[in-house]
Amino acid sequence: MTASLSHGFVLTQRGGGMGGLFTHEPFIKHSTQDLVQINIPLRTVALHSQQSPSPGSHISMGPSILHATVGLLFLLHSASAQVRGDSLATCNMNDGFGKYCPTTCGVADYLFRYLPAISRDLESMEKDLELIANLTTDAEEKVVYMKDSTTAAQKSQSEGYIKKSVNMLDDVLRFEKTIFAQEQQILELQNVLSSNQRKMVELDKLSSQLKQKCQEPCKDSVDIQTTTGTDCQDIANKGATTSGLYYVRPAAATEQFLVYCEIDEYRRGFTVIQRRRDGSVDFNKNWNQYKNGFGYLSPDDTTEFWLGNEKTHWLTAVSTVPTVLRIELVDWEGNKRYADYNMFVLSPEIDMFRLTYGYYMGGDAGDAFGGFDFGEDPSDKFYTMHNGQQFSTSDKDNDKYDGNCALQDGSGWWMNRCHAAHLNGKYYQGGTYTAKDAGFDNGIIWVTWHNRFYSLKETTMKLIPMTRIAAG
Repeated sequence: MTASLSHGFVLTQRGGGMGGLFTHEPFIKHSTQDLVQINIPLRTVALHSQQSPSPGSHISMGPSILHATVGLLFLLHSASAQVRGDSLATCNMNDGFGKYCPTTCGVADYLFRYLPAISRDLESMEKDLELIANLTTDAEEKVVYMKDSTTAAQKSQSEGYIKKSVNMLDDVLRFEKTIFAQEQQILELQNVLSSNQRKMVELDKLSSQLKQKCQEPCKDSVDIQTTTGTDCQDIANKGATTSGLYYVRPAAATEQFLVYCEIDEYRRGFTVIQRRRDGSVDFNKNWNQYKNGFGYLSPDDTTEFWLGNEKTHWLTAVSTVPTVLRIELVDWEGNKRYADYNMFVLSPEIDMFRLTYGYYMGGDAGDAFGGFDFGEDPSDKFYTMHNGQQFSTSDKDNDKYDGNCALQDGSGWWMNRCHAAHLNGKYYQGGTYTAKDAGFDNGIIWVTWHNRFYSLKETTMKLIPMTRIAAG
């Protein structure tokens, strides 16, 4: 096919159909009167291959496709140029243009016949290019996604490694603390073990000493004097000059018993019936214990004891000479005071070991046995005197109080309602105590010297015949 172009070339198709090649040949330019207007829709196309690309395939622009596209554009342009081929001097007949010699009508008829196929090819090319564009966009998005994923993965891995490292450090610190604590426990256990080993060595030594002593013949470790008498003054009258443990048997006694005799340089022999020194003995005892006595008698007079109400009764019951009760007191500052009561007698158990005396002989401690006016009630002095009172314990209440003074104060004593003197009271280290602490005035008290909330450090109750009370 040959088409004339206004630009001075003839586009010749070689080969059948639209797939043939076009060549350019010179042609004679005609006037505009010979031109007929033919409107052929044009499309803006992109270059494509004969086959649609599959996803992921690559598109190559060959020279043949480029030439075909340019030729097609020239052909369309030539059609719009409206060349009248029938006016040419030379007319080459061609069945492809119909019955006309190549004229405008023949070219148009030819073009309209092939236009649908070309349009379909162009649409296919557009779809292919759109697909390629979509694939390209997807590829770009995938590349961006892969980059972002790689960055996120790297960041996530870094954060994960950091977190793992922190966790590992925490574990290491925790293990170190645990190890340190265990080492401390081991050290403490080692110290305990060392201490126990030292104690075991000491116990082994003590055991060896005990075994050695057990192999020795038994002997009486208490040094008891051989002289005996009806009381300590009787023993002193017999020539004894050393204080210590002696056996006595008063006229009213059914058997002899052991006492501590205090013999001074004037040959006065005091029979001690009570001793408080350090609080080593609990004086909160029942009736029978106060009756028979408790505590410890020692030859060096370093222990606390209560001789016993029954023994004291025997010592005072039958005597041709009245007995004096001397009370000696020591406070926590080391000051000493005393009080003497003449004609002291303790009745038998049938009368609940009632305390009686003739009169207060004197002394710098004051007469607490005679009662004391606390200023709380006009009857204070009457209800706190001790002369004529029966003995009371927590399990045998013989006082004048609605309650139980002995149970309340935690000791046995000649209670009234309740007392102004109380030498068997609770031992308070340091001496001072309060009603808030104790609830009651239950200390070792002698209110005519110290107030009822001052507990004395040492007390002694001892008997001597009235004829020997004076020194010299």
